[in-house]
Amino acid sequence: MNCKRKELEKFRKFKGPLIDVRSPGEYYKGNLPNSINIPLFDNEERSIIGTLYKNNGRDKAVIKGLEFLANKIDKIVNNLIEALNLYKSNNNSKLVEPTIKIYCARGGMRSLSISWLLEKYNLKNITLKGGYKTYRKWTLDSFNKDWELMVIGGKTGTGKTKLLKLLDENNYQVIDLEGLACHRGSTFGGIGMNEQPSNEQFENLIAEKLKNFRKNYKIFVEAESANIGKCKIPHEFFRQMKKAERIEIIKSESNRLEELIKTYSILEEKDLIDAVIRIKKRLGPERTRIAIESIRNKDWVKVCKSVLEYYDKCYEHEKIGKNNLKKINMTDIFDNQLALKLFKDSMKF
Repeated sequence: MNCKRKELEKFRKFKGPLIDVRSPGEYYKGNLPNSINIPLFDNEERSIIGTLYKNNGRDKAVIKGLEFLANKIDKIVNNLIEALNLYKSNNNSKLVEPTIKIYCARGGMRSLSISWLLEKYNLKNITLKGGYKTYRKWTLDSFNKDWELMVIGGKTGTGKTKLLKLLDENNYQVIDLEGLACHRGSTFGGIGMNEQPSNEQFENLIAEKLKNFRKNYKIFVEAESANIGKCKIPHEFFRQMKKAERIEIIKSESNRLEELIKTYSILEEKDLIDAVIRIKKRLGPERTRIAIESIRNKDWVKVCKSVLEYYDKCYEHEKIGKNNLKKINMTDIFDNQLALKLFKDSMKF
């Protein structure tokens, strides 16, 4: 284990609120999951300091930074104490005083300044050496390891995501890539979902899931194309998905239509029409017209049928993880325990 990874492991072991003191823009691009952003400088202030550093040197930049901080030290301290009290409340922390965990971009002046400030208030704290840069290296290194992946495939509407959730609830190792990406992976995929994370944060979330898994145990993932909305599956991880064993879930067309109707009939008409228009070139004018008319008439069977053929063709083209293909027919299997038993029996777990 290299020194930086040791520092990260040491940092993780402390119990307490996790504080990111970088600017909001840096935080949005990527952060340690479950961290709270209490920035020393806002985006504009950081830009000004950066420009000064580049054009006039470190001393000028530091002086400007101190000027910005002068008027908001009390606010920053209050936010830190509020985060500490919230942590205590949520974790019933009475016996041991939590340690405030602080990081910035590279473990430099921003985190060290906050650490110094907290010490003046007699508050326990630790900084992450190397900062977020150390964490990102750990994230990217995670995808270079060999993982025992099992890809769950199946055409649209076969209930793959529900099966993954069922496996997760029964303590199997599962990564719900679509859940982490906040997108179902189709033109309709973002409708009704939360805003997608940045691609960098998507990678961080996957790495955090992998961190808790046991080596040499199967990890179940859903078959995906390389991109899930604007999020891209890490290259090395996707390469392993393409080589992985594959389970193909089979369901009847009526089952699939029922599943799609449950998913999409509750969504906003305008959002659905916009999604159809986005793929009109591939649907063709007639199927596009039928889909839009059917959405307006709330004829959900027709809506789903009009796009099902299109998605089936896309699925065959993009299918990954074709090694040791095993098919499981789950037509008319709606009971969770029965579905789980059928899956386990088929896999001989």
